[in-house]
Amino acid sequence: MPLKVLMFGWELPPFNSGGLGVACYGLTQALSQQDVDITFVLPQKQNVKADFLRLVFADLPKFAWPDMNPYLTSGLGLKTLPGDAPKDLIDAVRRYALAAAELAQKLQFDLVHAHDWLCFPAGVAANSVSGKPLVSHVHATEFDRSGGSSVNSVVYGFERQGLSQSTAVIAVSNFTKNLLTKFYATPGSKIDVVHNGINADDFARPTSIQDALAPLKARGFKIVSYIGRITLQKGPDYFLKTAQLVLRYDPKVIFMIVGSGDMEKQIIEEAIGLGISDHLLFAGFLRGEELRQAYRSSDLFIMPSVSEPFGITALEAVAAGTPAIVSKQSGVSEALNHVLKADFWDTEEMANQVLSVISYPSLHHTLQANGHTEVKKVSWQAAAAKTIQVYQKVLGRK
Repeated sequence: MPLKVLMFGWELPPFNSGGLGVACYGLTQALSQQDVDITFVLPQKQNVKADFLRLVFADLPKFAWPDMNPYLTSGLGLKTLPGDAPKDLIDAVRRYALAAAELAQKLQFDLVHAHDWLCFPAGVAANSVSGKPLVSHVHATEFDRSGGSSVNSVVYGFERQGLSQSTAVIAVSNFTKNLLTKFYATPGSKIDVVHNGINADDFARPTSIQDALAPLKARGFKIVSYIGRITLQKGPDYFLKTAQLVLRYDPKVIFMIVGSGDMEKQIIEEAIGLGISDHLLFAGFLRGEELRQAYRSSDLFIMPSVSEPFGITALEAVAAGTPAIVSKQSGVSEALNHVLKADFWDTEEMANQVLSVISYPSLHHTLQANGHTEVKKVSWQAAAAKTIQVYQKVLGRK
């Protein structure tokens, strides 16, 4: 008989702001293939297609997209809408919890699984009314999002309550597990590490989109990319400092930033101040075929994150055949060996690594070939198998 899981999420593709929705989609798809029956709850009705799970909507009064962004660290505001719309993101999270309590009294399930701070109050509410065990899944903490400063006390409170009331906690990396034991007093014995995964074949296949960067590459330029949110946690400013150092030695390099975020204007101004704006491309937020083409067009990918619980973009880059440099302050550095690694603040080391990869074809090829083989093992199927072990443990079936 399949395990029945009531799962609370905040977003699913294509209505996602970043990796949280991607992770929920990939994990639930793999869980369903391993005989787990999932009822997945979203706060609002959206045109999401996922035939491998049962979608339920909490039907919160409509509030504006993309202001329901799960990565907000300050303000937490929503655009003001008429009627009974939530006044801010905190209000939306609390209303979601009230709806969760009602749903949990109507649905049949063995356990509750809640993803990140926006869903922890919903998970706690469902656990309280049903008595079913709660598994909290931590993809990021308030300490990651804020860089350790100006921690939002309400968000931190949601996180701490969810972790405290959970029977088990899933962390996406040992890096995250250490934060949970240090800042949230969560016992290490309560935390299971389940690395995120990828369906590597989705990024390995050629795209149907024309390579817009082909003319530059034909003129001998190398393309070094940053793909992710343009925000403090992801280290885009360190990407710029690395670019400045590289360009002192090799001017035939174009640095491409793919994404959007609250630091976008600041990064543009910094690029001008550093004198490298003529070597910088802003592609905006991409998904689907366009995102895959951005990876495939790149000669090298850099993830210079200051505090990265995991870093799915690094998996995507390597799966697309693009060598990667990743921050040592990241979870993905635990899962991949055939990438280069550097401290986020060590821009000189990152610049040396960039110059080595783009200057020596043998190094580029070795990272590309070995990384492509390795990333196939970091799969959603493997993540799902470990998640099921957590389920069995909390249900006393193991």
